[in-house]
Amino acid sequence: MAIVDLVMPKLGESITEATILKWNKKTGDLVKMDETLLEIATDKVDSEVPSTAEGVMEEILFKENDVVPVGTVIARIRSQAEASNHTPKVTTPVITELVHAEEVPYTPTTTQTQSSSTNGARFYSPLVLRC
Repeated sequence: MAIVDLVMPKLGESITEATILKWNKKTGDLVKMDETLLEIATDKVDSEVPSTAEGVMEEILFKENDVVPVGTVIARIRSQAEASNHTPKVTTPVITELVHAEEVPYTPTTTQTQSSSTNGARFYSPLVLRC
C-alpha cells in the first residue's frame, strides 16, 4: 500500500497561503477519488479541495482555522492500490522503418516586378515584391 500526500493547492498566481475552514473527513475515514476532503479560504476565494487518491485517510496534519502555505502537505491518504499501479509506464515509440524522401534539386524562381505584373492578371503587393 502506498501513502499519497495531499498538498495545499495553488489557487492563483498571487495566493501564497490558505486557511482551512472545515475538514469533511477524519482520520480513518474511507476516501474516494475526487471526493471533497476539506474546505479552504483565501483572501480571494473559498474553495473545496478534492482527494487526489482513493483509500483511507491516514493522517491530518493541520487543524481547522490553521493558515497553511501553498504546496505544503496537509494530509496523507493510504492508498488501497499497490504502489506499482501508481507509477506511470513510459512507452517509447518504435520506429521500424525509415523512409527517405528523394532529393529535389533547388531551383530558385523569379518573381515578377510590379511593372511586369500590370500586364498580367495578378497583383503583387510591395511587401511580396521585396521578398
